[in-house]
Amino acid sequence: MSGIPHDHYEPTSSGAKWLHSRLPIVGLLYDTLMIPTPRNLNWMWIWGIVLTFCLALQIVTGIILAMHYTPHVDLAFASVEHIMRNVNGGHFLRYLHMNGASLFFFAVYLHIFRGLYYGSYKAPREVTWIIGMLIYVLMMGTAFMGYVLPWGQMSFWGATVITGLFGAIPLVGDAIQTWLLGGPAVDNPTLNRFFSLHYLLPFVIAALVVLHIWAFHTTGNNNPTGVEVRRTSRAEAEKDTVPFWPYFVIKDLFALAVIMVVFFAIVGFMPNYLGHPDNYIEANPLVTPAHIVPEWYFLPFYAILRAFTGDVWVVMFFNWITGGIIDAKFFGVIAMFGAIIVMALAPWLDTSSVRSGRYRPMFKWWFWLFAVNFVVLTWVGAMPAEGIYPYIALMGSAYWFAYFLVILPLLGVIEKPEPQPATIEEDFEAHYGQAQTPAE
Repeated sequence: MSGIPHDHYEPTSSGAKWLHSRLPIVGLLYDTLMIPTPRNLNWMWIWGIVLTFCLALQIVTGIILAMHYTPHVDLAFASVEHIMRNVNGGHFLRYLHMNGASLFFFAVYLHIFRGLYYGSYKAPREVTWIIGMLIYVLMMGTAFMGYVLPWGQMSFWGATVITGLFGAIPLVGDAIQTWLLGGPAVDNPTLNRFFSLHYLLPFVIAALVVLHIWAFHTTGNNNPTGVEVRRTSRAEAEKDTVPFWPYFVIKDLFALAVIMVVFFAIVGFMPNYLGHPDNYIEANPLVTPAHIVPEWYFLPFYAILRAFTGDVWVVMFFNWITGGIIDAKFFGVIAMFGAIIVMALAPWLDTSSVRSGRYRPMFKWWFWLFAVNFVVLTWVGAMPAEGIYPYIALMGSAYWFAYFLVILPLLGVIEKPEPQPATIEEDFEAHYGQAQTPAE
């Protein structure tokens, strides 16, 4: 638990004392709810509760859907139609699960970008950041395997393309691809493996979420200033913080309610807006769709994957020095996974001594360009790999790597930060007036 001085749970009744001495679960919940939280957190700190809601929603709806789903290539598509047409509330459950994944990724991207802007990855929160990135990677794997389960055209061919990437790995690629598929091609063993893992991984994610929460409760929450809570005395800590309950719980629940209005409007009135019509056609290995498009939350990395073709000079260079081992396909795979790896390494690539981007004038410009670049990569990932689109994808990919590998390290050396507030209390009073402690 956080080293910030605060009240801890003290059982009063004999029954509570008996339980606390054997299983201090009530004390753990109390300390979690009453943890001192920086009083100057803004609305970008609401995404944690949205992500928690999404995880619970996906697990609950997924368990119910699994009761009616049949993981067999001859029956999977029909079982999904059975859920949609014959199961009581089945269409609503499926649309909740399907659009819940989109809300999950929408929230996690805003959560990540907030961390990148306010420096939430910097010491002493590197482990919190790494655990968060592991959760994100598992989310991507879970979502990909879930997209295969309806066994529509886009499901089948998306699985064929993505699993085919592993075949590009020299020497061991074919063996890895065969292991993933359970055979030489996407077929019934593939569907069974993906269904099993899609069911299992959310519980692994839930366990990592507990670790993630534990990690930032140990180090304390970051805040928009990047200034740490004073821990020298309880009186000073109370000037910088308020208990998580009720102050931020109510704020988070209000934000969640607003987001739920929009979410349920989409589920009720436009549930297939983010889907692809080809996925309502049963999978046919003999008919290839004109344009294979993954779900929107994969598109930035799909664009990076396709950006590095055989006529790109860096690909030709690596192909030459490795004697043909690293060809365009393998280089694209390296770039796609490398884009996630460099983001995970941000705590060590960012050399600035100032945590929050609020006080870094040069950083702001490069960060917002990075955010726009992310949107552009998402857009270009949905476009055909022809005409000007591959060039846009290549420029976007180049900036992605340049931001983490060149710009962040250089800014720490050349940038002159603006003055920071000495304390969280000072920042709070500058924005909201005289601070009041809970006791007052």
